[in-house]
Amino acid sequence: MGGISNKNHVSQLSSSKALFLLVVTTILWGGSFVFNKIGFREIPPVMFMFLRFLLATSVMGMICLPRLRQMNLEIIKKGGWVGMALAAANLSFVIGVNGTSVTRAGFLNNLFVLIVPLLCFVFWRDRVDRVTFSGIFLAGLGVALLAGGGFSQGDLFSTVCALFIAIHIITVSKVLRHEDVYLVTLVQFATVAAIGAILTLIIPERPFHIGPVSAGALIYCAIFPTVICFTLQNTFQRYTTPTRAGLIYTLDPVWSMLGGFAILGERLCYREWLGCGLIFGAVVVPLLVRLYVERRLISNYRVSAAE
Repeated sequence: MGGISNKNHVSQLSSSKALFLLVVTTILWGGSFVFNKIGFREIPPVMFMFLRFLLATSVMGMICLPRLRQMNLEIIKKGGWVGMALAAANLSFVIGVNGTSVTRAGFLNNLFVLIVPLLCFVFWRDRVDRVTFSGIFLAGLGVALLAGGGFSQGDLFSTVCALFIAIHIITVSKVLRHEDVYLVTLVQFATVAAIGAILTLIIPERPFHIGPVSAGALIYCAIFPTVICFTLQNTFQRYTTPTRAGLIYTLDPVWSMLGGFAILGERLCYREWLGCGLIFGAVVVPLLVRLYVERRLISNYRVSAAE
């Protein structure tokens, strides 16, 4: 009995640590909206994306030095596919953040939580419950409210970004199985950097210089929401349920909103508050319902096992 109790205690500690560190990732991700916006004042968005992932690739490469012998064609191929989805998500992200407020971008990006089950239903006929469909309808109302006050190109790209984030998440779950997480992440970053390099050659950019502020923003975005967040997510998300992880990730737009208010001086009108609130509720309510169902199932299982 003592051994079982000790194992449960260790499991609870692991779960608590995972929840804490996943919350930390949302803070760092939320901060990336603000620091991208600051960096864009001196560095064009696509160039910023390229430099961010070039730096992230270099850092991840140093971390992966002891593992590079295990790199093989399969890891490169799968990491490349996932990296292309990540590149599409980040390209639409930088264009979106550059063209709208970080608050609006944060809430629109968070629609990925609803898009994932919808895509799984369309392509794999995975079951989508009525609560999720209700959330999608509620999110549509929220977007309509935001659009009623004017829907900019940045808003459009932020919404498209949610789609590509969902595609990236699905690609990771469908393509990756037992590969080395660190090596796959390295290939992902390198793929985004390579695509960013090509785009900077194709797309005409304004002249720019990298000052101390934009350099700091670039370093933050490369290290914290990229290298550190991907590592924490891949390492600790397995210690909690997908539903709880989803609920934690809904904090992203909250932190981006607070950062926009405190650092960038952004403010929302009544219509925007209501629209963002509806989008947030559309994401959170289905996840809370799933969490409630999960707990009921676990509770019933424990009662049945005790009998």
